[in-house]
Amino acid sequence: MVRVSGSGASTLPTHANADLLASGLARRGINCVRIHAIDRPGRIFLGSNAIDRPGRIFPKDSGNTLSLDPEQLDRLDYFVAALKRRGIYVNLNLNVVRQYQPGDGVRDAENINNSYAKRITYFDARILELQRDYARQLLTHLNPYTKTTYANEPAVALIEFVNENSLVAGWSVGELDSIPRSYATDLTAQFNSWLAHNADAAALAAWRTQAGVADGAPLPRLRLKEIATADRERFRTEARFYIELERNFFLGMEKFLRDELHVRSLFTGASDHAFAKTGLPHLAASSVLDVVDGHKYWQYPNNIYDPVTKKRIGCSIGNTPMVDDPLNATVIEASRSAVAGKPFIITETNHAFPNEFAAEGIPILAAYGALQDWDGIFYYSLIHADLDDSDSSVAHSLDLAMDPGRMAQFAPGALLFLRGDVAPARTTHTRTYTSEQVIDSIRLDGRPFFTPGFPKALPHTQAVRIGSLEGPPTGAFPAFEPRFPLHSDTGELTWHYAQKKHTGLVTIDTPRSQAAMGFIGADRVQLAHVALRMDTPFSAVTLSALDDASIARARRLLLTATARTANTGQVWNAKRNTLTTWGGAPACTEPVRGQVTLRGLSGSTKLTATALNADDQPAGEIAIRRLRADSDEWILDLNTPGAAPAISWIIEVTR
Repeated sequence: MVRVSGSGASTLPTHANADLLASGLARRGINCVRIHAIDRPGRIFLGSNAIDRPGRIFPKDSGNTLSLDPEQLDRLDYFVAALKRRGIYVNLNLNVVRQYQPGDGVRDAENINNSYAKRITYFDARILELQRDYARQLLTHLNPYTKTTYANEPAVALIEFVNENSLVAGWSVGELDSIPRSYATDLTAQFNSWLAHNADAAALAAWRTQAGVADGAPLPRLRLKEIATADRERFRTEARFYIELERNFFLGMEKFLRDELHVRSLFTGASDHAFAKTGLPHLAASSVLDVVDGHKYWQYPNNIYDPVTKKRIGCSIGNTPMVDDPLNATVIEASRSAVAGKPFIITETNHAFPNEFAAEGIPILAAYGALQDWDGIFYYSLIHADLDDSDSSVAHSLDLAMDPGRMAQFAPGALLFLRGDVAPARTTHTRTYTSEQVIDSIRLDGRPFFTPGFPKALPHTQAVRIGSLEGPPTGAFPAFEPRFPLHSDTGELTWHYAQKKHTGLVTIDTPRSQAAMGFIGADRVQLAHVALRMDTPFSAVTLSALDDASIARARRLLLTATARTANTGQVWNAKRNTLTTWGGAPACTEPVRGQVTLRGLSGSTKLTATALNADDQPAGEIAIRRLRADSDEWILDLNTPGAAPAISWIIEVTR
């Protein structure tokens, strides 16, 4: 599925805005929306200051997060119903950004409302109780617009338990070193209780000696500075404890939702997301559920905050093209998480605004996601604010709704991915690990796979999967020296790269979709039914059949051509890695100029093209001229000076 994530206020819209959002998403081929980050309190307290929060499911003035706000719940109900009427599924997220309040009965609430709270979700009894109670209230609630509870709602395709949360990953980067003392003491007690049943007495005595504690005293948990050099078996044992604690959390939530609430949806636990470290230990825990999930961005933004107000005022980004870095591309890194026999989805991905090369992202990931035979791609995020509070500028670095270029790409992206225009790889390469290798990967280098000898470029050519996380041991891998251009084993996808700046280009050549993303330039790109000469240095051009036929025989074609998007008045710094002025409305997209030649359109006698503006409305017809009277080549000049600029064109073929 090609999907979009909504966040915060955008997922609890007014009724009128819910219909606008649902119809706009359906028109662009989107068939699932991730309902994300609604579990925030209506008001949070920072010292003596109270801050109201939009997009919240909890009442604003209650001082707790123990009940749901009826008005906000009604907004959610209507939005889900509006999506369902248009054939769009929902992915409901349970624990994302919940911040505990004085009335919640959570100890040290004022000290855990940050990343600590995420780790504590796995093991604290009160917080576990609150998570289940929230799920009960939400999922057993009867939606008056669909006449169905969320537990029994066929439009709820998926339920996510926790967002970007892993206890074992948090341990491996030192996050457990600084959780509040009462929680640290509790976790250590649980660890020692577990050790009593899962560790040899002699080994325990030796580890206590190493740790400098008395015989029979609690064994301290390893801190970050000790992980790399700790006794191997002590390190493995503690890692096994965290993996088992995570796995038990997922299995316990699954049992509660299935047996007590009778939820019918598929479940996913938490995403593999921390790519600077191995994901194998977390996957060993989370892959016990129905669906495996990953998050991967191209050059995730680093937020910049006002030093006085602490308000987010912008971000810095890498601002380089992915086509120029094929071995670190999103598809390479995300492919590490897919597990054989389990559906695999990416529930967060994006190129952050104002990246000048973001036009490459949607079509490339849709194409290679189809090659990998993934089951869903969610782009984060549609929009963070309510539509009534938004203008036509891109207000957040991860917002898509006001980016005219990328919104136009969802339709061809859906055709590439959903319709199966790009075929799955002919070969799937699996890799297996023993449980010891899974744990030992924590102390390895080698992003993203953390598997010595695994050929990093392989996902450009074949599908890759984890075959087992419980053995047999990893074996030898095929020799694979990446030589560009890299061709998929289906012959439909090619990654061109001359190993120097601004030479990257990805091409898609299938019977029903053909495309080029990257530095097309004046050199003619030759695909089966389209040739491109672009004056715009960097662009993404896609051609798709709109009826149930190949491009050669289709009567209607969709052509999109996108490049940079910028807010009006935005100003880059000298390094072009952040904006000194964010700019405002409207967001504008660069017109792609160049020549598109269509050919091999069987029996065609006339072609006409209707240009569409950023609102998908007709903006006039464009002439398509035949090269010669006896030729099967038709030439369309994009965005000629003086013409109304366009992003997409509907081409009618007369035979």
